[in-house]
Amino acid sequence: MKHKSNKSSPATGWQRWTRRYFGFSRRETSGMAVLLVLLLLLLAAPKLLLPALPAYNPTPDQQRLDQLAAELTTRRQPRVFAPRYARRTYPRRAVVAQVPLAPFDPNALTATDWEARGLAHFLAQRIVRFRDVIGGFKAKEQIRRTYGFPDSVYARLAPYMQLPDQLPPRASRAAYAAGKGEFSRSYEPKAPSKYARKPTHLAPFDLNLADTTQLMQIRGIGRGLSRRVVEYRLQLGGFLREDQLAEIYTLRDAPDLVDSLRKYTFVAPAFAPAPIDVNTAPFEVLQAHPYMGKRLARVVVAFRQQHPPFRQADDLRQIRIMDAETLEKLRPYLRF
Repeated sequence: MKHKSNKSSPATGWQRWTRRYFGFSRRETSGMAVLLVLLLLLLAAPKLLLPALPAYNPTPDQQRLDQLAAELTTRRQPRVFAPRYARRTYPRRAVVAQVPLAPFDPNALTATDWEARGLAHFLAQRIVRFRDVIGGFKAKEQIRRTYGFPDSVYARLAPYMQLPDQLPPRASRAAYAAGKGEFSRSYEPKAPSKYARKPTHLAPFDLNLADTTQLMQIRGIGRGLSRRVVEYRLQLGGFLREDQLAEIYTLRDAPDLVDSLRKYTFVAPAFAPAPIDVNTAPFEVLQAHPYMGKRLARVVVAFRQQHPPFRQADDLRQIRIMDAETLEKLRPYLRF
């Protein structure tokens, strides 16, 4: 009778340990072993199946890049920009020799003579022009007042100038009034102005009956402003109060002109403005009124097409964009 060997293979021992440790059955242990083998094959497949990559040598590519860089450097030319403006050339100024200081007459010197006495070229030209404008120097103080004349240069040249230090005193007022002395002048009467002088005392006139000529008699009111007042009065249908003058666009920022118009104009108590029939007036007539405008006139026309006619001014309150202030302004100009 044969006896079984007590020794077990390593595979059997591994499976027994796995089943005992994890609590797997025999079939689960075999499946786990197959799964591990497949994972190992999957990890090793890229190295076994892919061919070996050749070793990369960067030397040829580096040489090609260096060659291209050298060609670009050779082809690159420095950018040359043409000047926007032609370059000005100034003649070289000749150097003026200096002369020793000696008494001199400033009215007889040229610009070159002033340069020979230590003045800059621009200052010498300025002194000569200033002398020609005033008709010659009469005193040293005139030279000292020349713009840009340094005090140090004046102190050096003043002792040699053959001129008095100060200007002579002016002639007295009596001699000037009598027309005597070197300062006397003859005056011609002024030519009469082409514009008529406005009256200083002006009687007030009716604002709704005045034309542009009457309005232009007020100081500060010209032809254009008087025309705008008349045009606004026609668009409005007549002024009910003098305060309405401030509604004119050109008078909004001129309260002094508005005060002048109020001072010399008035509105007759019995004046009745030209009314507007809001039930029949076309859109063009309504929008031309200063208190109506295009937006409100368009809404009024659309509202009266969908509702009964307006019977009184308060009926316009049904229009949402009609505020109370505008309605009160329009009330005297409405007709039903």
